[in-house]
Amino acid sequence: MQDPNEDTEWNDILRKKGILPPKEVPNNDEEEEELARQQRSIVKTYEDMSLEDLDENEDEFGEEDEAAIEMYRQKRLSEWKATQLKNVFGEVVEISGQDYIKEVNKAGEDIWVVLHLYKQGLPLCTLINQHLSVLARKFPQTKFLKSISTTCIANYPDRNLPTIFVYREGDMKAQFIGPLVFGGMSLKVEELEWRLSESGAVKTELEENPRKEIEDKLMSSIRSSLPSRKDGDSEDEDY
Repeated sequence: MQDPNEDTEWNDILRKKGILPPKEVPNNDEEEEELARQQRSIVKTYEDMSLEDLDENEDEFGEEDEAAIEMYRQKRLSEWKATQLKNVFGEVVEISGQDYIKEVNKAGEDIWVVLHLYKQGLPLCTLINQHLSVLARKFPQTKFLKSISTTCIANYPDRNLPTIFVYREGDMKAQFIGPLVFGGMSLKVEELEWRLSESGAVKTELEENPRKEIEDKLMSSIRSSLPSRKDGDSEDEDY
């Protein structure tokens, strides 16, 4: 059976004779609405993507999508910059046990937290607080906190002080417990910076552990202080 809507010369003749009704004209409004719906769907895809997602899927989008992709890339970049500016700390903040969940577990996405448990009157704790104040200014993207040990953890033993816990997104990444771990009152701020960098809490520009130079000098001093062995000594030992 002949399709009356088919584009053929015979159908055109029949339309001119009035035998067939005029050909139906497509509804442009419906086509435009469908096109807009598809574009909204594409835009929603962009909106759901992070900066990394946009970069990874860049080859899958056509040339007509480049403008929209670039627009959302700039949007995501602006959001990221705003987050970075918002997450600038720059000082050591005192907290209590009641603040722990909010300040540590809910610190935010990709936020490193350094928590120092201390006790007033302990010289090494005082020294570490001073060092952390320096590091907090140097690494403002890291959240530095301090808390009197027993107000944060009930009955926390003094023998474990100083204690530093390092967290990221609520997960403990490192812990430094007790005076021996820190090397006593000889601890330098650069050494503490190196320790924290090993845990990931800060991104140091130090190329090696500053403590290593001290240890090397110490070992060298010990070796030089040992009595040298003489040939006569070895001969005496043979008897």
